[in-house]
Amino acid sequence: MSILDTSSVDAGEPSTPTVVELTGEIDIFTSPTLRRRLLAALRQSTDLLILDLSRVTFCDSSGLAVLVGVQRRARSMGITVALTAPRPYMSELLRSTGLDRQFPMTA
Repeated sequence: MSILDTSSVDAGEPSTPTVVELTGEIDIFTSPTLRRRLLAALRQSTDLLILDLSRVTFCDSSGLAVLVGVQRRARSMGITVALTAPRPYMSELLRSTGLDRQFPMTA
């Protein structure tokens, strides 16, 4: 199962956010690839990188670590990482770990 649909990476004009659609499971096996691809997306990004979580079916602690690490790298580059459309499972995971307060959420 794909963890990142790179065709949805869209780095447009400076006012246009970069959107990355994550799909499938984000776990210890897929996290290294996800990290590499998200760091590549950051290099193409504008001032806002939106991670679409609508198709994420599972996420473990290694997946959450990738999100936090990418957010830290983005901050150092002046880029905001926001999350959008998490499924109920992912919303509860973000809430229970406190990460819902660390990431801006978009509609």
